[in-house]
Amino acid sequence: MYIAQLMIGNRVPMTAKDEEKKEQKRILILCVDRDDDLGTKTQVKTPLIGRETNLNAAVALALKDPEEPDANAMFEAVRIYDRLLGEGKPGEIFEVAAISGSELGGVSADRKIVAELSEILSSFPADEVILVSDGYSDEAVLPLVESRVPVSSVRRIVIKHSESIEETAALFTRYLRTLMESPRYSRIALGLPGVLLLILGVLTLFGLIHYYLMAFVIVLGLFLFVKGFGVDKMAKSFYKWIREYSPPPLRVQISIYSTLAGILCMAVGLYLGWNSIAAIRIGWDNWLIIFPYVAGRFIEASKDLAIVGVCVVLSGRAIRWYFERDARLMRNVALIVLIGWSRQILDATSKILINPNVGYEALIFSIVVGILVGIASLLVIIVVQRSAKGFFKETEEQVEEFGEG
Repeated sequence: MYIAQLMIGNRVPMTAKDEEKKEQKRILILCVDRDDDLGTKTQVKTPLIGRETNLNAAVALALKDPEEPDANAMFEAVRIYDRLLGEGKPGEIFEVAAISGSELGGVSADRKIVAELSEILSSFPADEVILVSDGYSDEAVLPLVESRVPVSSVRRIVIKHSESIEETAALFTRYLRTLMESPRYSRIALGLPGVLLLILGVLTLFGLIHYYLMAFVIVLGLFLFVKGFGVDKMAKSFYKWIREYSPPPLRVQISIYSTLAGILCMAVGLYLGWNSIAAIRIGWDNWLIIFPYVAGRFIEASKDLAIVGVCVVLSGRAIRWYFERDARLMRNVALIVLIGWSRQILDATSKILINPNVGYEALIFSIVVGILVGIASLLVIIVVQRSAKGFFKETEEQVEEFGEG
């Protein structure tokens, strides 16, 4: 208690100078160059703090490009600093600074602006900011600044252009030079009119000028179609893909080829089946009665190529899995055997559907034999896979899973 009273008794009273220093408001006049014209044209690095530094940078930028709006914005920032400093309001400290983004724009420019603003605030912790800009980047810059320090005022610098004929002609000449020299704009501004004029000259030469309106509509429609749907970009991407194309491995090529060949066989088989029932000259009034007959004719005509197509597809996969040492190889072989034997089942089924008096002994026999073939294939696969675990080393877990099953 005594120590506390001693400390309170010995406290030094705050002087008027300290209170004034404590209540002083720090105001930053900030100029923002979002596209970094200052660094691109003068090689001056930002951030810039201080009147002389900003004035020298503005003069250097104006000498490089007298029409640069950012130079005028920097001059305005210095002018505001001088005016506020000349007013001499007590309790206010002023500083002028300039920061820049990136010529690339977007996220990189915003991140650079935030980093440089943080660097300035670390050396001059401002209480408020007077933002000076060229008027084109306020929407992007203002939220970034306000998220760090309050913005009390925004000064937009808009360059006053003369309306004289000479400056209008100079401006028109500049834009015309851009249209002629920039490939991005010259293709549309010069290329398309050039093609239309060339067509006009050719048609006039051969006395076919009355076809020009038709040719004009066709060329213009073709141009709009190509640009609207991005056909030129797709063609360029396709050419690049053809030029850089690298064939897949041999096993993949075999699998793709067998898949296409199998699908073709199945399609031809279905066509033969449809052609077979299309040739039937029986009335379709009692379709429930003739449906079994029609189904039998369809199966009879399409079964061979359809089964061959499926077996070709599975054979291509089997070859690929053999090279990849995939344990699914043996199961795929068993599936090929079963599908191949299903041809006998379909044949017996189609005969019964076409003529019910044939008898069903062949169908039962083919089904029973098919079951026995499936069981025999399963046993053979289990024996082969258990003895070939070393071969299927890349998919050993699948082999053990199949063996347990």
